[in-house]
Amino acid sequence: MDVETAIRTRRTHKAFGPEALSREQIEALLELARWAPNHHLTAPWRFRVVGPRALTRLKEAAGEEGAAKLDRAPTLIVVSCALGADPVQNEEDLHATAVASYIVLLGAHARGLAGYWRTPALLRSTAGRAAVDLPDDERFVGLLHLGWARQEKDPPERPPVEQATSYLD
Repeated sequence: MDVETAIRTRRTHKAFGPEALSREQIEALLELARWAPNHHLTAPWRFRVVGPRALTRLKEAAGEEGAAKLDRAPTLIVVSCALGADPVQNEEDLHATAVASYIVLLGAHARGLAGYWRTPALLRSTAGRAAVDLPDDERFVGLLHLGWARQEKDPPERPPVEQATSYLD
């Protein structure tokens, strides 16, 4: 699949089959993420693949309603960004981590997988952070849900490019 096709056809999926990704599939996607552009090659992203015990801890921290959302996908990856003392570098690193997250989603899509990027408040809470060993010097960026789609999705309408574009003299 070429890049343009991947970008135009990737969808957010919330219904997945039960089969989890293999360790090899996950590692291939995370290896792709290493190629995200990042200032000074800091590689600030941190990926935590949620295993059964961590998932149990997250569900306990989430409560009944939040726990159900964690069961949507068979593979969950917590994405965070390592922070330092320089606020400018931290901002650049946060953006790089977001790009690395999107690379994981595009790579998954190119392999026929489905994905969903969430930012649940749970992973900004003390209990949620503790459930996945997220230290204070890392900023939560996203929770990636990955697996096999149970349905096809049509593309949503997008605003015209002119809405977000201006040419400056």
